[in-house]
Amino acid sequence: MPESRSVNVGLVQLSPGADPAINLQQACEQVRQVAAEGAQIVCLPELFGSLYFCQSEDHAHFALAEPVPGPTTEKLGALARELGVVLIAGLFEKRAEGLYHNTCAVIDADGRYLGKYRKMHIPDDPLYYEKFYFTPGDLGFPVFETQFGRLGILICWDQWFPEAARMAALRGAEILFYPTAIGWHPSEKEQFGKSQHESWELIQRSHAVANGCFVVSVNRTGHEGAPEGGIEFWGQSFACDPSGRVIAQAATNEPQNLIATLDLARIDEARTHWPFLRDRRIDAYGDLLERFVDE
Repeated sequence: MPESRSVNVGLVQLSPGADPAINLQQACEQVRQVAAEGAQIVCLPELFGSLYFCQSEDHAHFALAEPVPGPTTEKLGALARELGVVLIAGLFEKRAEGLYHNTCAVIDADGRYLGKYRKMHIPDDPLYYEKFYFTPGDLGFPVFETQFGRLGILICWDQWFPEAARMAALRGAEILFYPTAIGWHPSEKEQFGKSQHESWELIQRSHAVANGCFVVSVNRTGHEGAPEGGIEFWGQSFACDPSGRVIAQAATNEPQNLIATLDLARIDEARTHWPFLRDRRIDAYGDLLERFVDE
């Protein structure tokens, strides 16, 4: 057996409110808490600084955006340096006038801003009107070399696309992080809620298996929007190992911090026992660059 390379990952499941300053303060408090409990890498949910504003198309919400790097990364950088933790933070990025992204910043344990990932796949569904706000990412699928491991960052809707997970894994990601904002439409929950959640968890666990790496998904929780409608964010943030086994999972309906211990030495073991990367037929996949293969 290879020598252990264990790292403690903190999953901070939040229920943000309407005040960005309070949300940031509460996030920092939770980061402090999981760091005190031994977390070395800490991940916050998608767009944790505000309510999930994409439930409507409202130009006023663009005022929530900021440059990345910018004020929030500066504050989080100081916190990361103080605590000696890597931070992953989902932010609403203003890139230029009229150009905005759904972005994740990565800050190393010495407080250095390492870079960002811009969400590549942008949904447009009832109450998820993200195409109104976000330009699709143009940074590809970068991997971030941190003090505690090589991290791939993907965001929410990205989690349904095996190509995205594969690209990050092929660039050396040992852990795939998915900051997320996903939930049920209350009118659909009774009929479809169980299957929707199971599919969400299953697809991400399959990425861990197919790529022989760890997956960490961090969601928000709580109801946002109209009392009779809106979105009930389903929480259930989780981490799974390269076999797809869930090793830590949060509650459905409340903010919660988790710590998952990931032994990165298991990646080589998984990939030598299930050698999917070795046996890929890269000479035969050209059609993956097509939208659809018409006969």
